[in-house]
Amino acid sequence: MHLRYWFFILSIVCPFTASASSAQPHAKVDLVVVNKSESRMSVMRDGKVIKTYVIAMGDAPKGHKLKEGDQRTPQGRYVLDYKKSDSAFYRSIHISYPNDEDKLRAQALGISPGGMIMIHGQNPRSSLSPEEAQKYNWTNGCIAVTNKEMDELWRMIDEGTPIEIWP
Repeated sequence: MHLRYWFFILSIVCPFTASASSAQPHAKVDLVVVNKSESRMSVMRDGKVIKTYVIAMGDAPKGHKLKEGDQRTPQGRYVLDYKKSDSAFYRSIHISYPNDEDKLRAQALGISPGGMIMIHGQNPRSSLSPEEAQKYNWTNGCIAVTNKEMDELWRMIDEGTPIEIWP
């Protein structure tokens, strides 16, 4: 009886907080970080990881995107600048590629930098299960998650959230 009393008092005075993985997947985030070499994307708030996702990228994920059609995912700091609820790949959140530096580089090389890079859901024409599809790089340079995960991200990410994409 004495021990129960102390647990009761502690639960009132110092309520336990749930872990980030179970309690916060729907909290707004202030940064998205992609690690291309690990095929992982983390959403963060106040410097702490809220949740990490397995991602699929373009067929040629290594290196920075240089031109349209190179199947690469860009690298650097961008902004998630708008959401598209009627995406061909379920839902999508646009990445502000190309930035000024990307445009200057492409102009100097005489090529088009491409664009329309998104975080998006699954390919509706895929015969693979969502989990199986995430084992392959199948996009044209975008970042893909499952539709269920896209629903989580949709709620957590506001337009204007920065995204960092690292090699």
